[in-house]
Amino acid sequence: MELTKEQQDIIHSTGNIKINAVAGSGKTTTVIEYAKARPQTSKILYLAFNRSVKLEAIKKFSDKGLYNVNVETAHSLAYKHIVFRNNYKVRPQGYKSHEIAEILGISGGGEKHTEYILANHINKFISYFCNSDKRKVQDLNYLETVADPKAKAFVSSFCQTIVKQTRLLLSKMDKGEIEITHDFYLKKFQLSNPRLNYDYILFDEGQDASAAMLDVFFRQKATKVIVGDTHQQIYGWRYAVNSLEKADFRTFNLSASFRFNQDIANLAMDILKWKKIIGREQPVKITGNGTPGKIKTRAVIARTNLGLLLRAIEYVSKQKKDKQIYFEGNINSYTYADEGASLYDVLSLYNNNHRLIRDKLIRKMKHLEELEEYIKKTEDVQLGMMVDIVKEYGNDIPEIINTIKERHIDNDDKEHASMIFTTVHRSKGMEYDAIRIVNDFISEEKLEKLSDDAKKGELNDAKLNEEINLLYVAITRTRNRIYIPDALMPDGFTPSKQIKVMRETAKDEIEVPATQRQSRREKINLNDSDQAYFVDKIRKRHKHAYKPWTQQLDDELAELYREGVQEKRLANHFGRTNGAIRARIKKLGLEKMYG
Repeated sequence: MELTKEQQDIIHSTGNIKINAVAGSGKTTTVIEYAKARPQTSKILYLAFNRSVKLEAIKKFSDKGLYNVNVETAHSLAYKHIVFRNNYKVRPQGYKSHEIAEILGISGGGEKHTEYILANHINKFISYFCNSDKRKVQDLNYLETVADPKAKAFVSSFCQTIVKQTRLLLSKMDKGEIEITHDFYLKKFQLSNPRLNYDYILFDEGQDASAAMLDVFFRQKATKVIVGDTHQQIYGWRYAVNSLEKADFRTFNLSASFRFNQDIANLAMDILKWKKIIGREQPVKITGNGTPGKIKTRAVIARTNLGLLLRAIEYVSKQKKDKQIYFEGNINSYTYADEGASLYDVLSLYNNNHRLIRDKLIRKMKHLEELEEYIKKTEDVQLGMMVDIVKEYGNDIPEIINTIKERHIDNDDKEHASMIFTTVHRSKGMEYDAIRIVNDFISEEKLEKLSDDAKKGELNDAKLNEEINLLYVAITRTRNRIYIPDALMPDGFTPSKQIKVMRETAKDEIEVPATQRQSRREKINLNDSDQAYFVDKIRKRHKHAYKPWTQQLDDELAELYREGVQEKRLANHFGRTNGAIRARIKKLGLEKMYG
């Protein structure tokens, strides 16, 4: 293959360097060529972000005959140095809040479930400390990581207890009294001041490195190369730091993307310009050298599990039964929180059916409102999303999840899926021919509103910076085409053949022609002519769309539904959209009467 000048400059460089590489710019290829250009007698360590990247990298280096390159993840490296030598036993899934409360013998106080709220914060503080470069727990202020007012008030009241119990739990792990976590042995590895016997260390995905591993990396005598994308940092919630900004090395750039064309590159750059709103603008140039090809893989990408599940529900309810789907990662992970509580546990609590609740923490809650109070005091985002799903779909959830699972295909058959569903975090490192962005990312309008409101308070620019990064990462997963909600389009951006702008109208989605797109300042509220335009467009396919339902029509719908007439036929009969028929069936309660 022909290398670009940027790639050649990196390959022939000397000394410690950092490489800022835009999405799809061939950074893995560049790093491999860099290693290939070094003497074969050199000992090289390549640090991959996770196990799947590690396995892929091993194959790529092997295919090039580079057997002098050792490929590891930060955790696999730490495991060999710490776990084997100390005969520790690892607890792969970590500890749940109720388990920590039992281990430490924490008793409840005046507030409800105090012991579990305390345990939750102790768990997070351990993660915060283990991923930091600090040597003592006391060197960190955990309160700085808490944002929700109720959670902040709780942590302030129990600050000394949280610190004391965090140190105690870490001590129990260190002595081998209890199983250790992955975070713990990585921290112990850092604190042991290891000396890695390599001539070169290549650190991939540096923007999402933990401060602990970065400390190990910086202390080595080897020639160091760190590569990543400043704008792809999306793991701040795991206490990752942007090491590209911390590395005082000579800087190189990979600015040409071979994944997508210039139209998509322009969209990505315009989204990154939003950082100017929060005072974090970093000029970036992206050249789109990709060539659009056939669309074989299609994916829906969401910011949250909730947004993704809602889209999946909509998809399986509208598409034919033979349309198969695939969820990136284990499909069950979308219905479970990190601590083990399932969507079904939350649903059982919602129904006051405690005997069916398997998770010990959820079982302790008397009702859903109690769980919501716990969520506020712990900032448990995943549990919060589960509550939202339960409130939205209630007892339809088991049937919905079963339908999704019936249509889901195994990992080996992924390429046969009609649609792939993924969150932006799970899509990291992936690419698809066409993507559909779910409208649960931050928008330019919301950023400006938050920025204006911040004059009265504090602006969490780090969090908002990461929110912009999330949309940038999602956008740059495509090789060919993007379907994006109008609300997420940069103001004044003109779409192209590769960028389809969509607007939701009465649960249906329609494409917005470039000639009909308005400036955001002009479209904050649709005026009468806008509404008429979209209604007319939909009525070309559904002649009675948006017309009022009469008692006579309701009676006719009920009779046909009772006779088992399918939804699509009902929509054709009444001249309405499938979504309108579904909404009317739900409003009239026909499913409960005749289901």
